[in-house]
Parts: sequence; structure tokens; C-alpha cells
Amino acid sequence: MSKRKKNKTEDRTFLTNISLIKILKTLWNPETRKFFGRTGESWLKISAYYVIFYAFLGGIFIGTILVLLMTLSAYKPKYQDRIVPSGLSFSPYAANFDIIFKKDDPSSYEKYVNSLKKFIEQYNDEKQTDDMKFEDCGAIPKSYTERGELDSKAGQRKSCRFSRRELQDCSGQNDTTFGFKEGKPCLILKLNRMINFRPKPPSNKGKIGEIKYFGFAGRGGFPLQYYPYYGKMLHPNYLQPLVGVKFTNLTMNKELKIECRVYGGDRDTYIGRLLIRIIINNTCFGSHCKIKSKE
Repeated sequence: MSKRKKNKTEDRTFLTNISLIKILKTLWNPETRKFFGRTGESWLKISAYYVIFYAFLGGIFIGTILVLLMTLSAYKPKYQDRIVPSGLSFSPYAANFDIIFKKDDPSSYEKYVNSLKKFIEQYNDEKQTDDMKFEDCGAIPKSYTERGELDSKAGQRKSCRFSRRELQDCSGQNDTTFGFKEGKPCLILKLNRMINFRPKPPSNKGKIGEIKYFGFAGRGGFPLQYYPYYGKMLHPNYLQPLVGVKFTNLTMNKELKIECRVYGGDRDTYIGRLLIRIIINNTCFGSHCKIKSKE
């Protein structure tokens, strides 16, 4: 019985050795001097073929990209006929466009004040003193400031100065809380940047009571001489004109949904819009406050 087991073990060992030899010969056969079934000359030929093949494919791809780049401008989009008008944005940052605070609790509106301070710093006068980068564009609103064609080789364009002092009560200089401590918060509006965009003034003006607007030359609008924008490469120091909006008589303890629109163009169509929700609490703060009505 033990002799049979011994013979079976020897047979298995023999078969294993044969299999190992076959595997080794597949890797390298010393008789035919082949590696993985190919001679050195065969490997050289097939390697050269694939190098040339993939180099050709890579050349086609790179050539296609270069031809495409030759048709594009580095300074402006090739097609702008389907671009919607510039959008409207505001500061301070508010998650989900909700501004909720208690006027008697500074910690409740601290994040909004800090956001406004950080944003408005770039409009400090001391940061616009370089005459090689900035220029005065007049004290009153006027037409567009043309600075040559976008594809011209005139180099970087100067930017119009815009002082935060233009925002008056919303500048953060007289009131460092931007009206939040009084329950009269300020929002700072701006049009998003769009290369070569030229907004048009509306022919009719609307007015909403109990809201104050602060902007260039004491007017609540975006002056045209700050347009067009020439892009980051040609206009790296560009400052968008701002409009400060101060709500002077908001109802406390109520959810107020406020829609801001910027109007312009021949038919007074709005070119930017945003919806903000403001809640100012003066009797409680947090999830325990009950909002009784909506406006």
C-alpha cells in the first residue's frame, strides 16, 4: 500500500517538472534562442512597427489640435452669438441665498460682515494707485471706454478706478457692519464678467420704496465707461463697478423674498437676476423662531 502511494507521488513530481520545463522553454528556448516564441530579430521588427504606428497616430492627434488652436483667439471666444447676457451676483456670500441673522447678536451676522470686508478690500484707494494699471474714467457716467481691438498687440489695458467710497453707506467705512447691526443690511451687487460685453442703459427707471441705492457718482447703476471687459490676459486688473443696496425698513421676524434685477437694452429687458431670502430676528434667534407670515 505504501509502495503505491510512493509511485503516485513520484509520478506527480515528474509531471510537475515537465510542466515547469515547458514554461521555462516558453520564456526562453536555448535551442532555438527564442524569447516568448520570437527571436531577437523578430522582436526588433515588431517593436519598430508599433513605435512608428503609434508615433504616426500621435502626430495626427497633435496636428489636429494645433490646427484647431490656430483657429482660436487667445483673447476672446470664437463664438459669442449664443451667450446669454451677463448674470448678476452679490456679496456677502450666503448659502442658498439665505441671509438670516439677529440684529442684537453680532455673532449671527459676523460671517456676512467678514465676507463683505474681504470682498470690498480690492476697491481700496491704496490698491489703485499704479498709473500703469489704473486710470480715472471720469466723475460722471458716460459711454464705453474703448481700448482697441481684442486681437490687437497693444498689450495689457488699463482699468478704470472704482473707489469703495462711491458706495457711501454701503462702503463699510462709516459703518463697519454694513448696516447689519441696525437691521438695515447692505448688499453689494455686480455684473459678472463677460468679454466684450456692452450693457445698454434702460429708457425707463423703476423705483422701490424704502430701498437706497449707492453707486458711481451717487447713482444706483453700472456706469458704461467700465465696459467692455477685455479678459484676464489683456485686463488683469479689471474692477467691476458696484452698486450698494441698503434695505432701510425691513419687517422683523418675517421671511422676505427679494428679487433683484438689472434692466438694460432697448426694451428694458433684464440682463441679470437673483433671488434672496432675508430674515431679521429681534426677539429670538435660531430654529426656535417662528415665522408667522411670508411676503
